[in-house]
Amino acid sequence: MNFPRTAYVLLWFPKPSETFIFREVVNLRKAGLPLKVFTLYGALTHALSDEMRAASADVERLGIRHFGRVLAGVLHWWRRDPKRTTVLFRAVLWRRWRGLEKTGESLWASLCAFHLARRFEEERIEHIHAPWACGPATAAWVASRLTGIPFSFTCRAWDIYPPDSALRDKLHDAAFVRSETQTNIKHLAATCNADTTKIHLTYNGVPLTAHAEAPVAMQPPYRLLAMGRFVGKKGYEFLLHACKQLADDGVDFHLTLAGDGPRAFQLKRLARNLGLDGRVSFPGFVSYDAVSGLFRAADIFIMPSVVHASGDRDGIPTVIMEALTHRVPVIATNVSGIPELIEDGVTGLLIPEKDPAAIARAALRLINDRPAALAMAERGRAKVRELFDPERNHKKVLELYQTLVAR
Repeated sequence: MNFPRTAYVLLWFPKPSETFIFREVVNLRKAGLPLKVFTLYGALTHALSDEMRAASADVERLGIRHFGRVLAGVLHWWRRDPKRTTVLFRAVLWRRWRGLEKTGESLWASLCAFHLARRFEEERIEHIHAPWACGPATAAWVASRLTGIPFSFTCRAWDIYPPDSALRDKLHDAAFVRSETQTNIKHLAATCNADTTKIHLTYNGVPLTAHAEAPVAMQPPYRLLAMGRFVGKKGYEFLLHACKQLADDGVDFHLTLAGDGPRAFQLKRLARNLGLDGRVSFPGFVSYDAVSGLFRAADIFIMPSVVHASGDRDGIPTVIMEALTHRVPVIATNVSGIPELIEDGVTGLLIPEKDPAAIARAALRLINDRPAALAMAERGRAKVRELFDPERNHKKVLELYQTLVAR
């Protein structure tokens, strides 16, 4: 098969919380795509699975300690094509990137692009792909402008909510764009006037190995589970208030809130202030290899995602898919792409965001009707297998690279 030599540009790789990207890289390589990964930052070493750790060596990384190489790349292109270099600097520097973090990330990505463009030519790269629409796509865009190598990128969640100031240009210049939800395609058409004919829906692929089914005993104490980064868009404070309501109503339950992040202290303090000591446990970040055990011990998985004040939101959280592959009933909020998987009363319970009372009512509904809860979980598992099959979805990605890049 005639596959293009492809470069993937990421901030970090592998990253424990981005198993969907790691799995895509692994599967595309197995299918024969000559793929090399480049990262804008250094290596992550904490909480990597054995498979991730083994793949970590085959990555070309940058980061602040490689600033000399980055600067050498800028000087190389300045001497080679000063006019184009000046145009690109102006295109990048005179923008408002929406927030300090995105500004720093985008400026660093733009500088790194000069080094990467040189490396892509040396490696005879034929296509550049950025799995995120923010900094990685900016680096891919600038490198493409320098070299003429076509590029593409994927739109997911926080990388386009809110969009950075270059997103419209990146959408215009990309050979094609991938979106992990139908919701994103509508959003890009409405906010960026994007040409939707060049945006292709490619759902993430999640491992569909035969996980042991959770017994879902639905016996007190009822075992509730939530998992993810402790950031504003996850809405975990609303879940804790729902737990307070369940406790006041005399429901015997225990919530495991797994994860870590900037809001960890806040959430633990809120749990104490609500009098939930003994009812809520915080095991911290759980490595991918240990996640399955948490699902097998759960009666209900709850994903209380919200649209943050900044506009940030989830796409379709992978943990929802993982819960359903273990046949765990799911409660989730009607946010972003989540309704593409969770259909209320069919594959789970869909509730309004920021509504603790709705979370509590949904939990009681599942607790009081175990057969219906299991039936929804079974249908949810079937839908995950239909929409998120990695073999089928990554084959579609491979076909995009093969046909659209050649075109």
